[in-house]
Amino acid sequence: MNSMRNSKNDTESRNDISRHIKGISCDVNNCSYNEDGCYCTAEKINVGPYSAQCSTETVCSTFKPKSTKP
Repeated sequence: MNSMRNSKNDTESRNDISRHIKGISCDVNNCSYNEDGCYCTAEKINVGPYSAQCSTETVCSTFKPKSTKP
């Protein structure tokens, strides 16, 4: 029984990791796509605007604030 439980936990861990966009890190803790404080779990991301000249002019338009239910 324990081996089944461990196997399920291992599978869930692998599934969580597979949701992360490889090579994308995120420091925005209040984004609903941020997992564990550094992983982006959005299906895709959009970064803009196209007219940006440096990184400080860019924005992730995929940002979605975490729900603030009481």
